[in-house]
Amino acid sequence: MDLEKELQAARKAASLAGQLALRYQREGVTAETKADNTPVTIADRESEKLIVSVLSEAFPDDGFLGEEGAAGEARSGRRWIIDPIDGTRDFARGSPLWSVLIGLEENDQIIAGVVNIPGWSQEYYAGRGMGAYCNGRRIRVSNISTADRAVLFYNKLREAYASEYGPRLIDFMGKFWAVRSMSGAPDAMLVAGGHGEVWVEPSAHAWDLAPVQVIVEEAGGLFFNLKGGRSIHAGNCVVCNPGMEAEVRRFLGSEG
Repeated sequence: MDLEKELQAARKAASLAGQLALRYQREGVTAETKADNTPVTIADRESEKLIVSVLSEAFPDDGFLGEEGAAGEARSGRRWIIDPIDGTRDFARGSPLWSVLIGLEENDQIIAGVVNIPGWSQEYYAGRGMGAYCNGRRIRVSNISTADRAVLFYNKLREAYASEYGPRLIDFMGKFWAVRSMSGAPDAMLVAGGHGEVWVEPSAHAWDLAPVQVIVEEAGGLFFNLKGGRSIHAGNCVVCNPGMEAEVRRFLGSEG
């Protein structure tokens, strides 16, 4: 699958949007609260418009699904799934833990994706069958296969007590060498790059997960939902290296 043109356009869009958002962040922004109780800033909205503009010019027949309302029917059978600022709460507080996320979906599969983390000056990207890269360097997940040597990332810890896994979570975490909970996509990218082994995301939208899936899988990792399957539309996911899959599935009680 030749996706060079698609990746080039997505990388350009993510980079420009990241630069725009950084300017807003440096000047200071105030977050508003949307109807779903999630935050949004002018930077989110303007960055999404910029991404759609760049991608529409390159691929006028493709559709869109964006967190901030970008929508459009596809004549090509493909659509771009966009989160202009993943981590708006962190963004509005001046933290570097936010990302620009762009994924390309075709036939219910993500075939290309970009995760740009402007605050870290890191750009992750992948296309199906093309491998995964960070700042131009090929990346792979680690080969660690025991929890006592592995790093676990768990998102939304404050909500864990209400989950069906809550009563078992502390014991599960206690098996690992270290546990982190920083932010969504940056944590997943650390797993893709071999700097951690497991990321659990118990609640997310498709635009939070689209590029993560293809990048992790092209880096040799696994992407699956808490109750099995591997859809970005299931509302949750686990990312891990192959060596930790059995440990995670035992905890979840999920089937492959």
